[in-house]
Amino acid sequence: MTEVGARLWVVPGGHIPFPSTGPEPAFTSFDQLCVLNTTDTRADTELHLYYEDAEPVGPYAITVDARRVRHVRLNDLIDPEAVRLDRPYGCLLRSPVPVVVQFLRQDTRLPGVVALTAAMAYPA
Repeated sequence: MTEVGARLWVVPGGHIPFPSTGPEPAFTSFDQLCVLNTTDTRADTELHLYYEDAEPVGPYAITVDARRVRHVRLNDLIDPEAVRLDRPYGCLLRSPVPVVVQFLRQDTRLPGVVALTAAMAYPA
């Protein structure tokens, strides 16, 4: 399999919408990273978050097995600290092997409405 992707990815516009109006977990607002590893080596990635008004937080360890994809809700990240809801952030993901990263947001703040947005992260 051909290796695809980059070792450094940036998402400048993160923001986990809050509050949610739907039942958990299917209709909870979230930000999510989808990480694709096409290599024959496990990707032990590190994620760092950058807020407007606070020091950066990280690393958050995210492992993606060889030749696999992993979907990670940023709402679920708690170590080294829980990701702050309803606060703008940017993030940087570093990987020892090339990976591909997609960013996804589900916004359920309006009753009965599910807004879904997806974008590719920026390979740096």
